[in-house]
Amino acid sequence: MASSAFISIKRTKIPFSLDSFSITKFTLFSTLIKNHHQKISPQITSPPVPKKLPFTVSAHGVTWNDPYHWMRKTNDPDFINYLQQENLYAQSFMKDTEEMQKSLFSEMISRMPSKISTPPELWGPWLYYQYIPEGKEFPVLCRKLAAESKGWMKTVSSYVIGVAGKEQILLDWNEIAERYGYVHVGTCRVSPDHNYLAYTIDVTGSEQFVLQIKDLRNDCVLPTLGVEGVVYVINATNLQTGIQRFCKRVSGVQYFLEHHHGFFYVLTNSPNAGEESPLSGEYYLARCPVENLQSTCLQNIIEPSEDIFIQDMDMFNEHLVLFLNKEGSSSICSVDMRTIINCEEQMKIDGLNPWFFPLPSDMCTIAPGSNHDFTRSVYRAVVSSPVMPDVIVDYDMSRRTFSVIHQEEVINVSHNTKYHSNNGERSRNEFLGTPLKKEHKIQNNGVHRWSDFAEIYSCQEKEVISHDGERIPLTILFSRKAHKKGQSPGLLHGYGAYGEVLDKSWCVDRLSLLDRGWLIAFADVRGGGAPDPSWHKSGSGMNKLNSVSDFISCGKYLVSEGYVHQHRLGAVGVSAGSLLVSAAINMHPELFQAAILKVPFLDVCSSLLDPTLPLTVLDYEEFGNPQLHAHFEYILKYSPYDNIPEGVCCPSMLVKASLNDSRVGVWEAAKWVAKIRDKTCTRCSSSVILQTNMSGGHFGEGGRFGQCEEAAHEYAFLMKVLGES
Repeated sequence: MASSAFISIKRTKIPFSLDSFSITKFTLFSTLIKNHHQKISPQITSPPVPKKLPFTVSAHGVTWNDPYHWMRKTNDPDFINYLQQENLYAQSFMKDTEEMQKSLFSEMISRMPSKISTPPELWGPWLYYQYIPEGKEFPVLCRKLAAESKGWMKTVSSYVIGVAGKEQILLDWNEIAERYGYVHVGTCRVSPDHNYLAYTIDVTGSEQFVLQIKDLRNDCVLPTLGVEGVVYVINATNLQTGIQRFCKRVSGVQYFLEHHHGFFYVLTNSPNAGEESPLSGEYYLARCPVENLQSTCLQNIIEPSEDIFIQDMDMFNEHLVLFLNKEGSSSICSVDMRTIINCEEQMKIDGLNPWFFPLPSDMCTIAPGSNHDFTRSVYRAVVSSPVMPDVIVDYDMSRRTFSVIHQEEVINVSHNTKYHSNNGERSRNEFLGTPLKKEHKIQNNGVHRWSDFAEIYSCQEKEVISHDGERIPLTILFSRKAHKKGQSPGLLHGYGAYGEVLDKSWCVDRLSLLDRGWLIAFADVRGGGAPDPSWHKSGSGMNKLNSVSDFISCGKYLVSEGYVHQHRLGAVGVSAGSLLVSAAINMHPELFQAAILKVPFLDVCSSLLDPTLPLTVLDYEEFGNPQLHAHFEYILKYSPYDNIPEGVCCPSMLVKASLNDSRVGVWEAAKWVAKIRDKTCTRCSSSVILQTNMSGGHFGEGGRFGQCEEAAHEYAFLMKVLGES
């Protein structure tokens, strides 16, 4: 069940798993920024003014006018022309930052090593790996036959050049991108006999995938087996012969199944066989025989404890791997499957003699790596933190030892540091940098050290008191040398939806802000992920305003404690995170002086009133159903598009959208920008610009160079409106 992780390779985090490219979306660099270097003549000093058409919306006895409703027709020539005019205005606005963008871009690519490759995974007779060819944007999936005469670890340690056999290219993202201008590989799996590769691709950004199967023996795509219109769903209907339903759908109840020798092991948040929606949200591990596969026959095996919550699982022949939140920190442990198989009554994790994988600190995140061989006892994972480049570690679950296989290389860092790349094999009991947590020293009987930038960049965890007394985790990152207390600009990230934990892993591009004195903060507001599963529910549905208030409280804390100058605080939100940021701006427009909203969900009420949109019905569980009167009234309290204040000065904003976005309509950004300009005080000096990718979808990132260009553009915008340092 555990999804595959990423490692940082140059700027781009590329996947090193064969079975899940579900969040790897690449847009061809030249397409993403095709208008970036066009000459602008004459200079455009005023934003375009879209037409207004009368349109009345009514619900539950409430009626309001929406003059920009016409923008929902995305094929309307007037709308396309409007977006193009907005792009020209955005270019004109950013014209005076071109030198800054070039400087930032040069910095970012200078930190990239010339060669990038993932450590190979030994699966059967093959070594599978990825690399980005020099000068190319995207990764290539390859394999080689392993050398029979060499030991496994010796083979892995020579993965860059020395693996035996001829390299076979299985899939080249660059070829697809060069042909279509856009590439999104959804899923990519090699068959158990290693003869076939099945993968899904989207070449428009619409997330309508084509399933293709490639015969790896003759390097040919099988033309008769292609399937068009493949989509990923939560709800299965019209089941075909041979597919069995495990349970009836119950709102809020989830099941994740893994097969193991005659049993299905089920991770579920409903300990009572899904009879009702769970209140706590805590996950249990249960099982049932293969011959009696139904939710009513589950036997509970593992239950959560007071300070350990189960989040995910992965299963192997001899070991069960559990992803946990232990005392508020990410953790992974392994349990001997013999203990699980012989378990006759429900037990807590501590009673199963677990081995907790060693980590350097509580601030680290750990994610699954590439683990395809069911029979292996070594588990590969990726460890990262805001100040530590990604480390790939092999954990030997039988011997309870570990090896560092690879650490992301960072070059041309502007400060003196003892950091160095670790591309070769390390001994099982040798790490780099700082000591392990106390309990791990005992387990491994030695000094384990990791490499990081903690001497240069400070990473602090704070707790901010929100409006109702709840303590909100806030992670603060800044340069020990360049940051100036009370004077520096700052950037606050937030998401707060779907129970997702805000990504705080290493990102080398951030150094371009940190080295200029900027502070970067991450607010883990309610609605997102946290140790307590109830954290999500307390910031979603009829509690959504909690997440907005949490974000505002974190912003005020940064200013009041002197981390950020009171007039130099910016905010960033992506997708549902843009709802959080824009709602906070509506409520406290004076708190933030800049914002970046990417593929933003802003017209919440109108979108949720339209069940024909792809995600509307699914989002009822997250944001509420406005068809219900109580939900409608609550959503209207925070829906960003419906709560723009009149006559106030809003922050300067960069709003980024994609024309082919199938998750959040491009009209959400366009309507928001048009309306906020209507409402803003005419004496306000701030600017709101809209930039639309005319060919991409919801995940519109470029390859490794394209992502640097995009980051440089965003950073230059922030520096223009908030000051460089």
